Amino acid sequence: QVQLEESGGGLVQPGESLRLSCAASGSIFAILHMGWYRQAPGKQRDLVAVITSGGSTTYANSVKGRFTISRDNAKNTVYLQMHNLKPEDTAVYYCNLRLARFGADLDYWGQGTQVTVSS
Repeated sequence: QVQLEESGGGLVQPGESLRLSCAASGSIFAILHMGWYRQAPGKQRDLVAVITSGGSTTYANSVKGRFTISRDNAKNTVYLQMHNLKPEDTAVYYCNLRLARFGADLDYWGQGTQVTVSS
């Protein structure tokens, strides 16, 4: 079993910053990536940023230059530092852990943490 514990969401004003954290525990090996997706009301869940075991990162175009993903491999924890937040960043942010299992990719999801950017 795998558990993902998220923290760090909240209500901020435009231009402010937040940091999200996600700690993974349980039967964790063969990690392909850890990262964050987000889902706004009435929209699909979209990738925000992911980081591989080797440290390679992928960002959504809309967050490049404002968000930074990092990872502590020893703690199986991923962080998302968000700067210059905009109202359009408002969404539920979900931690994602992708593992390689039996020749396929297996995704685990956190429960989600709300980020609201509003004046």
